[in-house]
Amino acid sequence: MTIEAPTTKRPPKLPSLTGLRFFAALLVFGFHMTLSASPIPPNDPINLFADEHVARTAERVFVTTGYIGVSFFFVLSGFLLAWAAKPGEKMTAFWRRRIMKIFPNHLVMWALAMVLFAASITPVHAVVLNFFLLNSYSPDGAVNVAVNPPSWTLCSELLFYLLFPLLIIGIRKIPGNRLWFWAAMMIVGMVLVQVVNLTVVPDSPKSALTPVSSFQFWFGYIFPPTRLFEFILGSILARIVMEHRWPAIRMWHALLACAAGYALANVVPFVWTFNVATIIPIAVLIATAAAGDAAGRSTFLQSRPMQWLGDTSFGFYLCQGVVIFWVRQMMHNATFATPVALLYIVGFFGLTLLGGWALYALVEKPMMDRFARPRRKPAAVPEPVTAPTV
Repeated sequence: MTIEAPTTKRPPKLPSLTGLRFFAALLVFGFHMTLSASPIPPNDPINLFADEHVARTAERVFVTTGYIGVSFFFVLSGFLLAWAAKPGEKMTAFWRRRIMKIFPNHLVMWALAMVLFAASITPVHAVVLNFFLLNSYSPDGAVNVAVNPPSWTLCSELLFYLLFPLLIIGIRKIPGNRLWFWAAMMIVGMVLVQVVNLTVVPDSPKSALTPVSSFQFWFGYIFPPTRLFEFILGSILARIVMEHRWPAIRMWHALLACAAGYALANVVPFVWTFNVATIIPIAVLIATAAAGDAAGRSTFLQSRPMQWLGDTSFGFYLCQGVVIFWVRQMMHNATFATPVALLYIVGFFGLTLLGGWALYALVEKPMMDRFARPRRKPAAVPEPVTAPTV
């Protein structure tokens, strides 16, 4: 069986996925907020709790959520791009939209981080590489999360965007009855990455921030080519849903699978938490939510508040490097009694959400509206016809 030629029919919108984006960003927020070591030198603790037991418990609860959130975003990116792909669209038009999606927000936060802290602690070459979103190709920990630390994921996203016009050609050619096989192969690819990570990549020197070496953390988690499997999986899942091959799974089943994946991620060896332990639940959640939207089912994720939160999620994510890491540094890493620490966390959340809204409303949306597509030239007004003079 061969896939039919792509149709020009516009696919249905997927508002539930917009709502889910915020929860993924919130998982990353919880991870960042409870870290015992900041990615910004001198790597002091971020965790606000003075009670050591509470601090350890909070970090244990959120120790894997950041990895889950990032993996969710990579799969979601592949899914949405394949879902909305326009047959016959020029590569340059696609690249223009995607660059305008990520670079304005990135450059604003890059400049802010440079002014506040990064200029004095970041090597010049790392500053330049981060500006162009190339820094995560370096195994050097002082480079791959340089300037605004959360922006390392944008290096992977930029690679996905550059390759997508070529990848979608192959994905569209997969016979419908082979889509599940290729989806499984993407998961096998993720497993093989971590097998290589454990057997080939040097396990020393040990990282100051993780239980594995800095090389293993970089190769298994940060290096953009190793994250391509998640992105391609998302694109294949989009075809599975579009062709009505996704099974009838309820959202609460998908959420139970996510809870099981979270539990598994907390007991497997560290490198398996990057994506392998949770990739199937993430895939199930995204595809089930999308299938529900396509079938016309309504969920609270489609509500206006959740759509607003989803729209701000990209900015909310990017702001965390400044709001959490830099502000905590300015607080001289003071810790507080549990009730006070919880109030501070609420304050950090509100400040990060405000920053995310500002990025969306003042930078991302205006730049997308103005520059994502070329302006249409106004139609020429025909000159009035006058009667010939005699």
